[in-house]
Amino acid sequence: MIAYIIRRLIFVVPTLLGIIALNFIIIQSAPGGPVEQMIARLQGEEVKATERFMGSERGEAGQARDAGDSTTSKYRGARGLDPQLIERIEKLYGFDQPAYIRFLTMIRKYLVFDLGESLFRGRSVIDLIVSKLPVSISLGVWSTLLIYLISIPMGIRKAVTHGSMFDVWSSTAIIVGYAIPGFLFAVLLIVVFCGGVYLDWFPLRGLVSDNFDSLSLGRKILDYFWHLTLPVTAMVIGGFATLTMLTKNAFLDEIGKQYVVTARAKGLGETRVLYGHVFRNAMLIIIAVFPAAFISMFFAGSLLIETIFSLDGLGLLGFESALNRDYPVMFGTLYIFTLIGLLMKIISDITYTIVDPRIDFETRE
Repeated sequence: MIAYIIRRLIFVVPTLLGIIALNFIIIQSAPGGPVEQMIARLQGEEVKATERFMGSERGEAGQARDAGDSTTSKYRGARGLDPQLIERIEKLYGFDQPAYIRFLTMIRKYLVFDLGESLFRGRSVIDLIVSKLPVSISLGVWSTLLIYLISIPMGIRKAVTHGSMFDVWSSTAIIVGYAIPGFLFAVLLIVVFCGGVYLDWFPLRGLVSDNFDSLSLGRKILDYFWHLTLPVTAMVIGGFATLTMLTKNAFLDEIGKQYVVTARAKGLGETRVLYGHVFRNAMLIIIAVFPAAFISMFFAGSLLIETIFSLDGLGLLGFESALNRDYPVMFGTLYIFTLIGLLMKIISDITYTIVDPRIDFETRE
């Protein structure tokens, strides 16, 4: 197993490079990069200044500039700007060098976890990620934990009582939870419990209260979970359906196999058959989806929830960076989450062997 883990760790490097390279090509070829963003800001400020002094009419200086502009630019919206200014903006953002040079420079820095500086926030990418981690970790860990604690027992119960009233009614609730997006539940929770229309039981925004530092340890814990209750509830309601049905189907498939019939024929009780034999085999597929479920809940799944509840986490950071074309933040978060995802996959394989010692990845290779 150790040799297998070493090989998997070695394969992480080319996989990570391939993912970053593919995204680098796609993002670099898309219009509206940081240079265009800065040009748009400059043009917007110029338009505002012109409107402030000239009303809705164009000033004579603007007309002379447009009439005398004989230069062309590869950037959209750069007409009328000094070419030397464009060159300074390119140098500021590193676009005075070819794309492959920028990519190699980025990879060389990433090897030592130097993720660069944000183009528009004035802070290093590492500092930004670290500052947003408490929110995303809180949402991702607690939501994933609750989803697994709810989904696995419910899926097992549904499999054991397949076709019963409990199975039918729980399936109805699961379908409703799956059909309605989590952010709609979040809005509903805000309206009902955050003083929107009915009750004012929970805070509307933030991970902790403003006076958090002055609270005692016990009050800090209560305040932390008080702020987390509604966001985590919204994520759990929208996320437990798939895992519940996956658990049920996995257990139903195993319950119908011959080894279960044999175990029952030997006189083993249902609890011993279910948790001593079926559970170990059925849980393999649940373990297989854990890395993807955790990463999606940790990042993409919390984007809208973070926005609705004004929680400044990694999901919101990545979304705003994509809108602003803040390339260092975009690629830095991509690098971190891809690396975490690949490592989580290796951990998933290790967990396979713990749950079922019969699995041996080395002999399979």
